[in-house]
Amino acid sequence: MLTKLSSSENVSVVASREQICSELQGEVVILDIKSGAYYGLNQVGASIWNFIQSPKTIKEIQDAILAEYEVEAEVCKLDISDLLEDLAAKGLIEVKNETSA
Repeated sequence: MLTKLSSSENVSVVASREQICSELQGEVVILDIKSGAYYGLNQVGASIWNFIQSPKTIKEIQDAILAEYEVEAEVCKLDISDLLEDLAAKGLIEVKNETSA
């Protein structure tokens, strides 16, 4: 579903409403209400998770992480893509293709 996220900067993502999350010492723990499974995100993942509580484009997420952390742009892009693909596969985010800018 998200195999082309790294090249689709206009795709919009938002955290699914079918979960409960809590911050613990700079990290985020997510409970998927449907499956009952828990997921944990490190500090950078937590920053992304908090940022996508309202719809954001991939470009907006990348720009925010690049502004907050010292990371090369290409590494950032790939890591964000991997995280979002994983979250989408688990049903923790909703992905929408934005055709109008």
